[in-house]
Amino acid sequence: MPVQPWAADLVKQRTADLSKDDPHARCQPDNYPRVYWLPHYTKIFHVPGLLLMLNEWNAQFRQIYTDGRSFPEDMHPIYSGYSIGKWEGDTFVITTKGFRESEWVDTPGHPMTSAASMTERITRPNYGTLNIVITVDDPKAYTKPWTVRHNQVFMPDQEIIEFICEENQRFGPQPGLGPGAGQ
Repeated sequence: MPVQPWAADLVKQRTADLSKDDPHARCQPDNYPRVYWLPHYTKIFHVPGLLLMLNEWNAQFRQIYTDGRSFPEDMHPIYSGYSIGKWEGDTFVITTKGFRESEWVDTPGHPMTSAASMTERITRPNYGTLNIVITVDDPKAYTKPWTVRHNQVFMPDQEIIEFICEENQRFGPQPGLGPGAGQ
């Protein structure tokens, strides 16, 4: 990735620390695009004016407005950002801004800042596949925009389940689980 020097240093530090401060490992919500690479299912609902993504991980949701609105003047920064979507032929295009500061794009800890703008282009070339092309433009953290491509299996009949990270959280060794379990 074309990272700014401070961001490269941050990723090196996060890697050296074995990602101990990873928000995902600390049960915090994940941001997009990171959600796409995690093993949790997402269910998509499309109603007039809105596409809603409901993710198993901590019942996280994302709203993508499709009613033609513009971005608000003063966006409150949130984990998933503020998203606006539109159709360009058979491609669903999502533009997202308004991210929280210091989000992690991936497990090594590449940052995404509040200056980021993300564009996702989603197509469905066949019944079982979603092609997702993601471009992140974050001049605070990167020297130029970068793009990744991701193919995701589309499983319309799969149920999502509750996965609450903090449920049954314990600190210290757990009986019968061996030394250091539950830490």
